[in-house]
Amino acid sequence: MKYIALIFAFALFVVACNQTPDYTPKPTGYNRIEFPQKKYQAFISQSPYTFDFPAYAKMYIDSTDRQKADWYNLTFPTFNARLHISYYHIASKQEFDNLMEDSRKLAFKHTVKATGIDEGIIYIPEKKVYGVFYTIEGNTASAAQFYLTDSAKHYLRGALYFNEAPKIDSVLPVINFLRRDLDKMIKTFKWK
Repeated sequence: MKYIALIFAFALFVVACNQTPDYTPKPTGYNRIEFPQKKYQAFISQSPYTFDFPAYAKMYIDSTDRQKADWYNLTFPTFNARLHISYYHIASKQEFDNLMEDSRKLAFKHTVKATGIDEGIIYIPEKKVYGVFYTIEGNTASAAQFYLTDSAKHYLRGALYFNEAPKIDSVLPVINFLRRDLDKMIKTFKWK
């Protein structure tokens, strides 16, 4: 009787292991992202420009070795992202042309990984703010870049980067959220 029970248990085990499962494994998921409420504050400094930026972001003076006056980093700690802000005083038309070309090259440097790069014209003549906004799609290090100028003596460049490996599936909601903040920043931008 003992042997019959053991053979029956073994047979049941073999039959159970040979059946194909009726389930599929769960795909990898991403954590839910809690977005803060949109609230803005003015950036006021000795710099020749001002704008509104999100209250949940922090503004720091750029501390790189090549630091120049009026260079800042706007960090978004919740999203592990940073907007690099570089300001240049334009001394000549040649320098202005070089800065515009450098901005274009830096944006299109992401062509290797980008699925698309769109250029949007920024034109706010009542504030003398002109420029180009580069929307970079795909698994790239930078999701958005732009430059603003008065076409005479001021030039500002911004580049949004994430401090992690780019995975468009997980960061796309954050990119869309931060692009609205960049839009607000540009619309409230003023030269002093």
